[in-house]
Amino acid sequence: MLFSKNKKRLLTTGKMAAILLGTAISSFGIYNIHRQTHITEGGVLGLILLLNNWTGISPSLLTPILDILCYGFAFRYLGKDFIKISLVSTLCLAGFFKLWEQFPPVLPNLSSYPLAAAIAGGLFVGIGVGLIIRQGASSGGDDALALILSKLLHCRISRVYLATDITVLGLSLTYISLNRIAYSLVTVIISSLLIEYVQNAGKKVKPETDAEPVAAEEDIVEIADAKL
Repeated sequence: MLFSKNKKRLLTTGKMAAILLGTAISSFGIYNIHRQTHITEGGVLGLILLLNNWTGISPSLLTPILDILCYGFAFRYLGKDFIKISLVSTLCLAGFFKLWEQFPPVLPNLSSYPLAAAIAGGLFVGIGVGLIIRQGASSGGDDALALILSKLLHCRISRVYLATDITVLGLSLTYISLNRIAYSLVTVIISSLLIEYVQNAGKKVKPETDAEPVAAEEDIVEIADAKL
């Protein structure tokens, strides 16, 4: 069953509400800030913006396509509960993108104030994604993919995230100026800090040490900790 009060990581009403709120917040920020100002993100969120610019395909279509491809690659390594709840968050994110696209942007265009755009964008993504990951889901297929690559390549998840974020930001130079990429790094840093804070707020978290070079199976639900 997808909804359960007893099984860990399966959806309860509270988890579903948090996922809906998280996907609404993050997609709202991406639509109203990132797309207007050409301030981007790393990972799948940044790749969605990149492919949207390259192809004109709506983020509401790109989101499930990219995430399902990543989940398909990672399925054999991850539990079905994680895949189930992550697919729910993926569909919610795509649904909210589709909803926001029915209306013009409701926030002021901050293109002339890139630092303000970077900070505001990081706040929306950090809070939204943090809420999603706190429920044991993922904000996108890059979370699942990063976990698997860290296991296959025997390296820390944080290094995998860094490599993918830098790759996406580098490719984004095809439509974003170097100056905007620098501000995008500000967004990535702010969102990463907030993701960790929201995901761990009120919890006792075991500090990550250098003695743990490879992601363990239980790291799936703690995946935000390695974004720094």
